[in-house]
This record gives sequence, C-alpha cells and structure tokens, in this order.
Amino acid sequence: MMTKSANIRSNDRFFALIPCAGQGSRAGTRPDGLAKQYQPVGGQAMVLHTLAAFAALEQLSLTLVVVAPGDGFFDQLPDKPFSVAACGGANRADSVRNGLDALLKAGASAQDWVLVHDAARCLITPAQVRQLMAACENDEVGGLLAHKLPDTLKSETGGRVGGTVDRSDKWLAQTPQMFRIGILMQALAAAGAGVTDESSAIEALGLAPKLVAGSAQNFKVTYPEDFALAEAILLHRRQLS
Repeated sequence: MMTKSANIRSNDRFFALIPCAGQGSRAGTRPDGLAKQYQPVGGQAMVLHTLAAFAALEQLSLTLVVVAPGDGFFDQLPDKPFSVAACGGANRADSVRNGLDALLKAGASAQDWVLVHDAARCLITPAQVRQLMAACENDEVGGLLAHKLPDTLKSETGGRVGGTVDRSDKWLAQTPQMFRIGILMQALAAAGAGVTDESSAIEALGLAPKLVAGSAQNFKVTYPEDFALAEAILLHRRQLS
C-alpha cells in the first residue's frame, strides 16, 4: 500500500521507480544495522540526495520508492514529494517488478515510461535524467545512462591476467534505465531473479536499448571508500552553487 495518494492523470507518461529495499552488504556493516541507502552522506541519508534530484523533474507524474515491508524510514518525513510502497522483494528484480505493479494499481498504464534508478546512485543530477528522457521518449525500445569504459580491461585466469579485452565498444551501465512499463514487466518476468539490471532483461527479449552518455560521477556507492568520494563531490557541488 502506498503511503501517499498518487493523483495520477490518464495522460501522464513518465514515472520514476527507486528500489530501496536492499541492505548493501558490500558497503560494510554498521553497528546500528542501518541499510546502505540510509547511511549519511553529506549531512543526510544517501537516498535523500537521490530523491532530491527526481523531485526537481517537473516531467514526472510520480516518483515511487519501493522499501522492504516494515521499513519505517520515510515515516518521519512530512510532505514527501514522492510515494512509498512497502512491497520490496528478496532481490532487486522482485522489488522492481512489485513496484511496477504498484504503479499500475495507482493508475499508470502499460504504455507509460518508467525510469528505474538505484537509490545508491546519489550523485545523479536532474540534467542527466532529462537528457535520458529526451533521448529515449521517441525511441521504440528505451534506453539507459551509461559511461564509456575509460580503463584498460583485463580478463582473469587463476588470479593472473588472462588477456586484454578490447574496450572500444564497452560501456559501464548506469541508471536511470527507461522503458515502457508493460514491456519491462514482461522482460523481468521472463528473466527471473538473477537479472542485475532492467536493460539485461530487455536485451533477453531480443531488443537493443539505447545507450545515452552519462557521467563518471553517476557511480553506485558500493564499497566503504565510495562514501568519502561521494561526500567530496557533494561538497564541491555546494561550493559551486
């Protein structure tokens, strides 16, 4: 059940979905058991930076945050510019699938666009999201933000270099990833729980999502050292504003 009325109109086209039900075990365990997305970065919970970027997008009909059942983190926030659905699943794919179903129940249609974004990509900017929307809104498939691989890529064999991989056509997948709700639901149902991003599920249907150049700063905070880097970037942005 959503914690806020959506008020979705039938002609709305863009929705954002933020899966926020994971624990982020690679980020390190805190004594208080606080999930990664709720750990402080730059003075507030990481996910709040993420949501601030989406709150600045007037094109969005609704931003839906999917949390685990019993997660009361957002209960303390008055006048939220987003909705919360406690329908998180055992893995990312389940959480996204459940979130898409919640959007449909709220009045979205299978033909509407949904932008799925990692809660832990807290450095996303409204401009980057608008760039993705503009690039994909007339595309037959949809697409994703991605970053051209800048480093030399090695394959590994038994702990040693097995070879150097041609990087000329390699991209690092980022989020948001933007697809029609209906086709994404179909793709996720077919792909199963092991799929790690929405584009992979769409690709498994034989479709080719569009690559839209993102930014190196749109990285997913994953490891303990990533928190310091994200905080430094946020501080630098504040100094420039």
